[in-house]
Parts: sequence; structure tokens; C-alpha cells
Amino acid sequence: MARCDVVVIGAGLGGLTAGAILARAGRKVLVIERSNSVGGAASSYKSGDLFIEGSLQETSDPHHPRDPKHDALTRAGVIDAVKWIAAGSLYEARGGPLEAPFVMPDDFDAARQALTGRFPQARAGIRQLLDEMAAIASAGPLAQDDPALMHSPDWPLSLSQKLDALFGGDEAVKCAVAANLSYFHHDPATLWWMHFAMAQGSYLQSGGRFVQGGSQRLSSALARAIRTAGGEVLLRRVATGMALDADGRAGAVTHSAKDGSDSRTVECGRVIGNAAPGALAGLMPQAAADRLQASYANRAPSISLFAMTLGLGKPPREFGVSAYSTQLLPRQLQRLSDYSQGAKLMAAEPGGAMPPMSLVDFTAIDAGIPSPPFVLSVYGPDLLSNWDSSDMDAYREKRGRWQDAIVRYLDSLYPGLAGAVVASSFNTALSVRQYLNAPEGAVYGFAPTPPRSIGQAFERSPRTAVPGLYLASAYAGFGGYSGVVQAGGACADMILRED
Repeated sequence: MARCDVVVIGAGLGGLTAGAILARAGRKVLVIERSNSVGGAASSYKSGDLFIEGSLQETSDPHHPRDPKHDALTRAGVIDAVKWIAAGSLYEARGGPLEAPFVMPDDFDAARQALTGRFPQARAGIRQLLDEMAAIASAGPLAQDDPALMHSPDWPLSLSQKLDALFGGDEAVKCAVAANLSYFHHDPATLWWMHFAMAQGSYLQSGGRFVQGGSQRLSSALARAIRTAGGEVLLRRVATGMALDADGRAGAVTHSAKDGSDSRTVECGRVIGNAAPGALAGLMPQAAADRLQASYANRAPSISLFAMTLGLGKPPREFGVSAYSTQLLPRQLQRLSDYSQGAKLMAAEPGGAMPPMSLVDFTAIDAGIPSPPFVLSVYGPDLLSNWDSSDMDAYREKRGRWQDAIVRYLDSLYPGLAGAVVASSFNTALSVRQYLNAPEGAVYGFAPTPPRSIGQAFERSPRTAVPGLYLASAYAGFGGYSGVVQAGGACADMILRED
């Protein structure tokens, strides 16, 4: 029977980060991935001539020493293996209660000037908000352990409560500072203020970045780092079982080809799951599975997203798209709290209302994406409950109707765009569940909900209730690229400290 130090189940960004750090530290690492390529959500691929970026719109700059990804990617040996291209600004917000487009810079000082210039009546609240976000972002992952923050009355607040306290009924300024809400959650009333401050503050602290050539470049660089350090990455292999030793520790993983043939078992000292806890529970004996599931029973999954990629015959700027990242707030969204309704819209047939959307014009920066066709990506909040998978033909027809409706909506804002579409792809929350094996199609792991009281918070740790089993995924951190990479680094650190 083969043996290694660590088996990583799933070659997503978190598992690859943990695997690379451990392999470079001298551990014998084996990564098992069921797909044809590494990356999971952090993937880029082509459908015909259309380039599709699986998930990455924008992340903070990992070269900044306080960025959540800086330490992990440096130790994994890949921080300079890809090019991090500046996005130019954090986003341009349009629609909703904003009478004219507002550009949010990706720098605290510039953001303060832009916001106070546009909303002078909210100057004091803007200054307080950004000052607090800067302090929290500067503290980085340690912010949630800071005694001063943990005993602050603001500790358990939701984003809605925080913004209401600062801005009252001024909905335009609220929407301006949180227009990219779907980067984190879908409902400001259930989004923890501290999470928003850490995540949004990271952008404003270091600036927005895109991996030139797409997120697959980063995932592939991490896999190369594992192999270069003597580890192994196996593709098209499915983990089918996890055995525990006499002490109840995870001690072996069985995996096979996709068709169930060629079953192999590898003994190991540790198992890292780059997967949802529920998916890992299905691999182990019932008692351990129940213990693992029970430890996360009070954690709700995050929202999902829909993602549409349009290939245009002309660059999007020729139709009026004026920023790399544009946050479109629909007409019915007149209060930030209305954002939560957008995730539910696709349960019904398309009508007059549209969900909030993020547009990404990859031609606006040196993205390294081949063209033509010129790629415009469209993202927005979605729920698995919006889609019925019992009749796949009916599902595909409904998905097609929503795709057509979204393109018509974009054409009403950017005349001529619909006529320039030469290729397209549309993925829903159901696609996310099927491709990533993510419960409820969750893209950010567990929902970033507020703690119940001051000084309390859900533990987000790589350690699990099953000895020898660790998480290196969004379920061990705060979701998103920074959260997942940070979780992978924390997982590797925990194993190295224990060794």
C-alpha cells in the first residue's frame, strides 16, 4: 500500500495552497482531483472560441504585506509566478438610488475623496466608516481576535445596522459603498459588518487585481509548485473512502478512476479536504460522519451566483461600458436592503424586475484574455432553490429564457450590445452544485452571518471534529479568493506546528 504524509482531496485553490506550502516544507503530498484540471472554481477554459473565466473578477493585491493572501502565496512559491494586473478602480456603480454613475477608487484616500465629494452631507459618516475599515483591514486575519474589536458594541452588527447607524435613510451613499455586495453575500441584513470591513477593506488597502490570463494560471502554478517539491497531483481520480485508525484518526484514503475502476488506497498522516464538510462526511464511517456533520449543523451555506459570459464582436466600451467592473443596481432597488430580493428572482419566469449584476469587461485592462470575441462577464446572486433539476429539458429552457432576458436588459442600458453577441455561456446555481459538488450551490462556503453577541463568533478553523482531518477551503475561512488562500495557508501552518 502506498504511503504519504498528506492527502489533499480536491484541487481547489485552498487545497493547492496548503499542498504547495507543505510540499515545499518537505512533506510528501498527494492531491486527488476528480476533474480534468486543477482549480475548482479558480478555473479558466474555452468553449469554442469563447474564453470563460470561472470565477475571478477581482481580488486584492497579494504583494501588499498586509493582504490576506500575501504570506500564503509567498510561502507556496507562486506570488510572482503569475502577473497581477491592476483593475484601475474598485467598481463603477450605476442605477438604484444613484442618480448618476459613481466610481469607487481602490484606495482608501481616493475613496474618501470620491465619496465625500459626491455625498458631502454624509462626510462624517464616510470618514468614520473608512477609518474603521482601514483599521480592520490593517489588522488582517487577527482582527477577529482583537480584544478591543471583540468588545466593541459594533462587533455583532450586520452591515445594514452599521450603515443605518452612520447614514440613516441616505440610501444612495449606502449603495455606493456596498454596490459590489454579491462579492460577499446577498443580504446586508445578514452580512456580518466585520466580514464586510475586512473584505472590502482589503481592496481599498492594496487595490484590485486580476490574474493575467485568468485564474487557471494561479491554480496551475500552485500545482506545479507541488510537483516541483516532489508531490503528486492526480487528475480524474475520485475519492471513494476515508479510513480511520484505531484511535479514530483519518489515516487512509481510497480513490478510483471516474468509472470506479483502478481502486487504490494510500495511507497518510493527515487528510486535507478541499471540499464541503458534507461531501467529506460521505467518505467516512457513519459515527465519524455524524460527528463531523453535527459540528457544522448551525452553519448556513452561503449564497450561489449565476455567471453569464458573452462573446462580443466589438469591445464592450463601444456600447458604453466604461469600467473594468460595473455594478448594475436595478430600478426596483431603491434601498440597499432591497438587494436581498434579487437572489430570489430567477425562481420565477423573467419579468420586469432584474437582479443586481456585476459586469466585467476584460478588454478594459491588460487581462491577457484572447479576443475576438471580446469577453464581457455578467455575475449576480442566485439560489439553488430557483432551479428545478427534476426535468433537465425544462431547466435548460427556463435558463435560456433568463439568458435572453438579461441580454435584452443589458441592451436597454448599452444599446447595440445584444446585436454584437456572437457566443455565450450561462451557468446557474445548479451548475455550481454540479461542477463543484457544493451543497446548495454555495460559492463562499458558510454564510458570513453576524455572531450572536459581543465577543462571540463562529470559529473558522481548518481543524475538524475528526482527528487528522483538516479543511482548506471556503468552509474554513471567509470565502472568496483571499479567504480561501488564507484558509489554505492556515491549514498548512496548523499541520506544520503539530508536526
